[in-house]
This record gives sequence, C-alpha cells and structure tokens, in this order.
Amino acid sequence: MLDLTADVRSLTAQLVDIESVSGGERPLADSIEEQLGGLGHLTVRRDGDAIVARTDLGRDQRVVIAGHIDTVPIAGNVPSHRDGDRLYGCGTSDMKSGVAVQLKLASTVPTPAHDVSFVFYDCEEVDAERNGLRRLARTHPEWLAGDFAVLMEPTGGAIEGGCQGTMRVEVTARGERAHSARAWMGRNAIHDAGRILDVLRAYTPRRPEVEGLTFHEGLNAVFVSGGVAGNVIPDECSVTVNYRFAPDLTLDEAERYLRELFDGFEVRVTDAAPPARPGLDHPAAAAFVDSVGAGAARAKLGWTDVARMSELGVPAVNYGPGDPTLAHTRDEHVELALIVEAERRMLEWLSGTTGG
Repeated sequence: MLDLTADVRSLTAQLVDIESVSGGERPLADSIEEQLGGLGHLTVRRDGDAIVARTDLGRDQRVVIAGHIDTVPIAGNVPSHRDGDRLYGCGTSDMKSGVAVQLKLASTVPTPAHDVSFVFYDCEEVDAERNGLRRLARTHPEWLAGDFAVLMEPTGGAIEGGCQGTMRVEVTARGERAHSARAWMGRNAIHDAGRILDVLRAYTPRRPEVEGLTFHEGLNAVFVSGGVAGNVIPDECSVTVNYRFAPDLTLDEAERYLRELFDGFEVRVTDAAPPARPGLDHPAAAAFVDSVGAGAARAKLGWTDVARMSELGVPAVNYGPGDPTLAHTRDEHVELALIVEAERRMLEWLSGTTGG
C-alpha cells in the first residue's frame, strides 16, 4: 500500500518495491487509484491499468503531467535499497522517481495555478501497440486534453525537448537449403547475412540540429535468428535492426532510408513510433523552461510519449529526476537529491511561485 504522506524519496522506494513489469502493473495501478481516489480535490478515472486524476477548478489553462508505471524485467534489483545518497532498484530512474513526484504533486497541491491532469499509464516499455497512453488517446482522448504537457521521463533534472523516433525492422537474407555434407549444393543464408552486419558496422550516425538542439541517431542489430538443424544449410536468416532517428525525419522517410540502406534484402517493419520536434518556442513550453530554471534545454536521445502528446496537439517536454543513462541497467539508481529538487521545482511551477 502506498503512503502519499511519506516524503518523495521514501515514496519512490515504495513504488519500486511494488513490481510492475510491463503487463503486470495491476497491483501498482490499484494502489494509485485507491490513494488518489481518497483525495477530495481530484476526479479519478481508470482505463485498464491507466489512471487519470484531474482537478476541475476552471483555470484558464490545463496542463498534463504524465508518467508510465511499468518497468523493464527485473534483474535481481527489487526490492530497492539505499546506499548513501542513492536509491537502487528496477525503475528508480525510469521512471518511478518521476512518478513519485507526480503523486506528491497530486496529493499536496489541491489548488494549482493551472488545472492539472495527472496521468499514470501502463506498457510504455513494450511495443507501441500496447502503450497505455496510446490506448487512452484512442478510447478517451478528452482525458488527455490540455494546453501543455510534462512527461516525467528521466532527464537528470534537465529539460529535454522533443524525442527521437524509433523503428524496428527485420532484414532477411534468403538462401537455399542443402545437406551440410554437400553444402555447395545450397546457399547459406547465415553467411549472406554477414553483408547486413557489414552495413551496420559501416554506419555513421547522423547528428542533426533540430530547432537548436543536437540529436544523435543510432542503428543497431538487436536480434539475429536463423538455422534449421545441425546438418542443414539454412535458407533464411533475419537480423532485427533498431533505428533511432532524429525528428527532422518522418516515419515514412525513416522507412525509406532503411529500405535503401538494405537494398537487396527483404525489409519488414515490425514496430515504429514517430519522433517529436522540440517545440520549445511554444509559449507554454517557454514559460515552463523559464519557471523550472533547470539550465539549458537539450535534445531527448530516445523515444518518449511527448510524441504521443504532440500527435494530440499538446506541446510537451521531458523533465524528471532519473538519469537516462542508467535506465534498464542492473545497477539502475537515482540520486535522492534530484528527486527532492524535481519536486520543489514542479511544486513552484504548479503553485505559480517563482522557480529558480
């Protein structure tokens, strides 16, 4: 059971200790719904394992503060443990420290300067089609309506604009089966797949500047599959390639680039999510940057649901206490001071007081 009266550091530990690997978020979603449902200033709604709690004060603007409650599979790093000024455990950085900040804001700011929709959603760490925010956008888009959004993704306490797109493709080499004792009668698809890996080894990442922020692309093999039996020359080998591309490209342009890059091989798109341009010149985003005062904004070198919010017409930024370089690692941890700092800055912004 979550205790929203605990300080934000202890609340982070509580969240980590409730396992919520993608697809198994229900116990955590139940607890969040129960705790927020007991607060008289919030209207709480639920769709699956996504919870939306909102104020309705008639303010001129509505902001959306969102975070996913799922984690990648646990790597022997639950329950959490504290070592000095750090809290260790699965999801500490990505992104239960950000969710803890959301919960503290929801419970301690009953009359914010803006109306607020707090969104806690499931299945962000898996295929885009399972994403809880995507489901909400399809089934209850009005729950996500707003003038501006903050995704509490790990940014190390900096503001990160936009996000890169992501695309996974299967690149397949075809051969001809034969008995391994008469290999010359066939063509080995696994050997031919070496040319796919040659393309990847020769790849030079683009580092384009988009609206003043520098992005850094990536193209990597993440799976290889092939083979029939120990005495058969394989006739098929597939390499799954993940492309992280800057927001100066559309999904169609990214797909076209990959098909040209792997010309001569079969290319099949298996998953894709669009990028989002930084949009920091939007008045609401500029006001947030000025209020939170977290230093110069930088590019988000990953995919986040700012892209989903952008598709809904809601300008959004990433801001959270976790360190993105530690996300998904066995040694994942968060600096406790950054959680406290993020809570303070967000509290000042929501309350309409001066950030710093």
